[in-house]
Amino acid sequence: MMSPKSDDESRVVGAERVLVVLHELAQRPDGAGLDELHRAVGGSKPTIHRALGALRRIGFASQDERGRYMLGDEFLRLAFAHHEQRPEQVRIRPVLEMLTERFGETAHYAVLAGREIVYRAKVDPSSGAVKLTSEIGGRNPAHATGVGKLLLSFDLPTDQALRDWVRAGGLPRRTTNTITTCDAFVDELARIRAQGYAVDDQENEDGVACVAVPVWLTSPSRPSGAVSVSAVAYRTPLHTLVDAVDEIRSIIEGVG
Repeated sequence: MMSPKSDDESRVVGAERVLVVLHELAQRPDGAGLDELHRAVGGSKPTIHRALGALRRIGFASQDERGRYMLGDEFLRLAFAHHEQRPEQVRIRPVLEMLTERFGETAHYAVLAGREIVYRAKVDPSSGAVKLTSEIGGRNPAHATGVGKLLLSFDLPTDQALRDWVRAGGLPRRTTNTITTCDAFVDELARIRAQGYAVDDQENEDGVACVAVPVWLTSPSRPSGAVSVSAVAYRTPLHTLVDAVDEIRSIIEGVG
C-alpha cells in the first residue's frame, strides 16, 4: 500500500499542474474550454478547474463570455516586460530594425540551445505580402540554419568535436538542400570559420535563404549569438545578401 503524500509533495504536484495548464493555454491563442484543456492536460476536471482558478486569481488567465479560458493580461504584461528588459534584446533591436529597413527583409537575433537555435529577437519588414513564420522563442535545428551553423563553428572548433556532435544526433533532413552527411557538414563549418559568416541556402525552409554573422555582446572571444537577415529567396536572392556581408557587419558593429 502506498503511503499518502505529504503536504509538501501535494503542493509540488499542484504547482506543477498549474504550470502545465498555463503552458497549454500559451499554445492556444484563441482560448480553450475546460473539456479541451482536460483532454490535452489529463488529470481530473476538478483539478484542472482549480488550476485555472489559481491562474485567474493572479491575472495569469482570464475567461470570456463563452466560458473559454486564455492567457490573462497580467501574464502577458510580465512576459513582454521581461523580454523587453533583457540586455541583449534592448541592445540588439535597433540593429535589427536598421537591417530590416535596409534590406526590406526579416532580421533575427538567435542563440544556440543544445542542438537547436532559439530566436531571441525578430523584426519584420513593415510592408511586403510575404513574411516569415519564425517567432520570438521559436526554435529550429542548428544544423539547418545559418545562425545555427555559425554558432556551431565556434562551439565545436575541431573536426573531431563536430563529428562526435553529428554522431550523437544526426543531421535530419528539412529540405532537399539540407546538409545531411558528416563529411559535407565538416567542410561547411570549416568554410564558415574561414569566411566569418554562414548562409542558409533554403536548407531549413523551402524558399527562404539567409546570411548570418556573429554578435559579441558579452565576450570578445565567444559570440553571444548571431544575427541573420532572412529573405524570401525570389524577392532577395542569397547572392544579394552575401554581397552585402560587409555592410551587415558594419551595422552590427554599432551594437553598444
